[in-house]
Amino acid sequence: MPDDADLRRADSLGREIFSDVANKWALLIIEALGERTLRFSTLRDEVEGISHKMLTQNLRMLERYGLLERTVHPVVPPRVEYTLTEPGQALRATIDGLCAWTHRYFGHIEASRRRFDA
Repeated sequence: MPDDADLRRADSLGREIFSDVANKWALLIIEALGERTLRFSTLRDEVEGISHKMLTQNLRMLERYGLLERTVHPVVPPRVEYTLTEPGQALRATIDGLCAWTHRYFGHIEASRRRFDA
C-alpha cells in the first residue's frame, strides 16, 4: 500500500525499513560484502570498529529484510557465510553512489566544517 511505503509518515513500514537499513553499520556491511561471500570473522575485520554484538544484530536484520543470505555449512565447528541477495546488490549500488559522493565532496565538506567550527 502506498501509505505503508511513505517515508514521511511516522507510522509507515517504509520509514521503519529505511531507519533500519540506513544505519552506518548496515551500510558498511553491505559495502564490505560487495559481490563476495564472506565469513563472520572476515566481515568483522573488514568493518573496522564494529563489535561482535553489532555485527550479529545487523546481519540478522539484513537477513530478515532479505538483503543478504546466510549459509551454514554442516562442519565442526560450523562455518557460516554471508552473501548479498539481488535486493542487497541493488541497495549496494545506491551505497556506492553515496561513497562516490563522499569522496567527491570530502574536501568541500571538511573545509566547511572547519569554517563553521571556527
